[in-house]
Amino acid sequence: MSAATAAYSENVLFCPDCVSPIESSVLQSPVFTKQPGSIVFPVDSQENNRDVVFSCEAQGSPSPLYRWKLNGTAITPKSGSHYSLSGGNLRISHLNKDQDAGTYQCLASNSFGTIVSREASLTFAYLGNFKTHRRNSVSVREGQGVVLLCGPPSHSGDLTFSWIFNEYPSFVKQDTRRFISQETGNLYIAKVEPSDVGNYTCVVTNTVTKTRVQGPPTPLVLRSDGIMGEYEPKIEVQFPEIVHVAKGLTVKLECFALGNPVPSINWSRVDGIPFSRKVDVRKASGVLEIPYFQQEDAGTYECVAENSRGKNTVKGKLSFYAPPHLIEKPEDVQKPIDDSLVWECKATGKPKPSYRWMKNGENLESLEGLSLSLSLSISRLTLSDIGMYQCVAGNKHGEVYSNAELRVIAVAPDFSQNQLRSPTMVKEGGDVLIECRPKMSPWGVISWRKGSEALRESHRVSILDNGNLRIQNSTRPDAGLYTCVARNQFGVASSSGTLMVKEPTIITTAPSTLDVTVGESIVLPCQVTHDPSLKLVFTWFFNEQLIHFGDHGGYFEKVGGQHSAGDIMIRNIQLRHAGKYTCAVQTKVDSISIAADLVVRGPPGPPTSIHVEEISDTTASLSWRPGPDNHSPITTYTIQARTPFSLGWQAVTTVPEVVGGRSLTATVIDLSPWVEYEFRVLASNAIGTGEPSKPSKQARTKETSPKVTPANVSGGGGSRSELVITWEPVPEELQNGGGFGYVVAFRPSGATGWMQAAVPSSEASKYVFKNESIQPFSPFQVKVGVYNNEGEGPFGPVITIYSAEEEPGRAPTRIRAKSLSASEIEVSWKALPWNTSKRRVLGYEVSQKREKEEAASVQRTVGNQTSAIIRGVRGSNTYYVTVRAYNTAGAGPPSVTVNVTTKKPPPSQPPVKVMWNTLNSKIILNWEQVKALENESEVTGYKVLYKRNRHSRPSVMETNTTTVELSLPMNEEYFIQIKPFGEGGEGSSSRQITIPRIPGQSILLPILVYCHD
Repeated sequence: MSAATAAYSENVLFCPDCVSPIESSVLQSPVFTKQPGSIVFPVDSQENNRDVVFSCEAQGSPSPLYRWKLNGTAITPKSGSHYSLSGGNLRISHLNKDQDAGTYQCLASNSFGTIVSREASLTFAYLGNFKTHRRNSVSVREGQGVVLLCGPPSHSGDLTFSWIFNEYPSFVKQDTRRFISQETGNLYIAKVEPSDVGNYTCVVTNTVTKTRVQGPPTPLVLRSDGIMGEYEPKIEVQFPEIVHVAKGLTVKLECFALGNPVPSINWSRVDGIPFSRKVDVRKASGVLEIPYFQQEDAGTYECVAENSRGKNTVKGKLSFYAPPHLIEKPEDVQKPIDDSLVWECKATGKPKPSYRWMKNGENLESLEGLSLSLSLSISRLTLSDIGMYQCVAGNKHGEVYSNAELRVIAVAPDFSQNQLRSPTMVKEGGDVLIECRPKMSPWGVISWRKGSEALRESHRVSILDNGNLRIQNSTRPDAGLYTCVARNQFGVASSSGTLMVKEPTIITTAPSTLDVTVGESIVLPCQVTHDPSLKLVFTWFFNEQLIHFGDHGGYFEKVGGQHSAGDIMIRNIQLRHAGKYTCAVQTKVDSISIAADLVVRGPPGPPTSIHVEEISDTTASLSWRPGPDNHSPITTYTIQARTPFSLGWQAVTTVPEVVGGRSLTATVIDLSPWVEYEFRVLASNAIGTGEPSKPSKQARTKETSPKVTPANVSGGGGSRSELVITWEPVPEELQNGGGFGYVVAFRPSGATGWMQAAVPSSEASKYVFKNESIQPFSPFQVKVGVYNNEGEGPFGPVITIYSAEEEPGRAPTRIRAKSLSASEIEVSWKALPWNTSKRRVLGYEVSQKREKEEAASVQRTVGNQTSAIIRGVRGSNTYYVTVRAYNTAGAGPPSVTVNVTTKKPPPSQPPVKVMWNTLNSKIILNWEQVKALENESEVTGYKVLYKRNRHSRPSVMETNTTTVELSLPMNEEYFIQIKPFGEGGEGSSSRQITIPRIPGQSILLPILVYCHD
């Protein structure tokens, strides 16, 4: 083994089947899964032995080893030391704030390299005691402002301040006159009042340790030499000129002034932008609070203190800053030896971050072949460059780390995963590229052999820079065995493959243009000659889109049949099938195609731009533009029209009667006036009639006087002294214009002059003329005419109509009423003469009611009928009956009243204990006698109802006994019911009995008993 090879042996495994380290699921460079965070430790004399633990955890294979640094110096845990490691976690016992405070970093290492964690600090929070035990009195005049100093003791950690007035727990409450600064702890009183006199004690609390100390009391006394006069505000509490605020934090600005009168405090932005809703302005305490600080919150803020004597202002700038945030970071990479490397690293932040690079936990410096900035660049990689790299982006507000692993690969040539393709086939006269893609690092030298001889390059045969072999215009002698040989400083390898030269594929079908009519079928040919050892694949395209046979509604079908033919048939061709058809033929060595244009002749397409140029009351002049003729000249045009009253589209009469194919105008005649029309045009050619055009815009024909009179004029009836005339309204499409109405003319029969009345409603269908001089049932001659805005139209034919008649003047006689059953009464009478002058009888009204009933039930008969049956009455009740004649004028006087008592109701109890058996094709039924109740009519017999299925009409057999024999075929199923009856009618029925079909011989069956209860 050479020295060079030995130098690589620790990092490179020479074997054809080895998996690269980057792809291995076993080996892994270290990656942090948990990094240390900063700790603030509260100092408490009672817990000096308390420990702290910095967490650190990383994944990797082999498992990482851990080290720690304090302020850049390695920590060495030893036996008895107060440092100890548990996994990657660092435990510090018996904390010493002077020795242990500082910045800690965790380092994780395995065979791939070392990575460094982010920095984590350990600080100690404490709060000392006030040194002085007594303070001098502060003497002020009433109305004067005063500042009482807190002077907090030595400390570490955030503090909060409050003041006790005289004695605990009386704390000073902040308002517009009193303010406690949480920056200095001082108490500010804008204007002293007599009630402020007393002792003030500053109370300081450490927010981390939760400890609290009190300062010595400061007495506040009033001077006796007078009251302080008014003076303008003097700002004593103000924020710095520049305040740096991190993104997302909460910032509080303090502003308070002394003055007499007590000044008001107001906040604003100098740029005039109003505060967002999140900003909290506590005017009473002089604090402006901005939570979740963002870039747009940066700017200059102004505090204005003002009273009646004047005002004072202070300004300060809030400056936005953000710690670094990585937006582009290096990724793990595997590179061959001698290759170059460029890693990019970018971060956002304010101020703009600076960058440094680390390798295996140590800072890198720029050297020859290595440049550092936003990117890390190595011009020529060696094995010494292997390791873990980190980009560190930082500004004064923090640092962020990203990790990436660099692996440098050195491999001898290897074809195990990329053998030469064999066989490689090419058509005679074609070009072929034989790829040679060994795996090796660094890249070496590629050479080729044909058979056992070194390959000679020529104008047709060349070895490309990437090692691939190209042969142009291939010939039969080019066939054979080719071998690619790869060499680098670590070894030699080769791979062989066979080249086969095949006969080219040729389409023998000539390109063509085909002509076909809609509905016909056609075969598109595609015939070829080819190398018989190769399989052909035919593919068809229609207008560059692949044809999926079986789709497209079954129009396309393969009919090639022979191995060298790819013909297709198009059945029942439609216009949409016109276009370019391409047959593509493919083998393993070549592909060719041929195209044919298919012209489809069919009925014309729809005409366009249909316009109504001019319209009168019965004509319309139309124009249009022709649609596509679909390869057959247009011979004629047909015009159709549609109105709101027509059933769809109807052909119309035109001038000229036949519209030729070259005409683009026509006049439609015989239209109805004052109707909205739509028109459409259809074109025809020798093949057929095409689709209709889109409808024209609606156009209304002009008005003219009406021509159609109402149909079915009739009348009669009504009240006394009335002549009622009725008709069917004229349809809207026949009214010929607006303002349509009717003219009703009438006269007594034999008179010469006509009376007329206008009915100004197109929907009217009735007119009533009332005059006391009109005699009942007098004949009148009547005719009805029409009119509209354009004038009057004609009258219809004259007909005879009778005026209203009088109701009958006499009552029927000989009224008789007889009870037929408990629910029916028969009424009879003597009829009146059918037509006595002008008092006709059209029929009779029969009314009945029970005693004490106010409303009577009425039923009518028609014609000269002299009897009626009243149904639905109740049994054992007396009814009062009257009869009177009626006609169209109403009912005449009632007859005398007769009464009739209905029979008792029929039995309410149904037959029970119904039994049956069969014997010799007979069904024998018997049941228990039904006994009528006292208020019911006696049972005089029974009805047996039987039927073959549930939906057929039953047959009925009557008997006055409680047994019956039915001679019925036994191969049917029967349904039987039994009802008692008497003079009151039919009673309640028994339950339905089902007798099943009994095939074969009749035998005596067991008795089946049905009981109502």
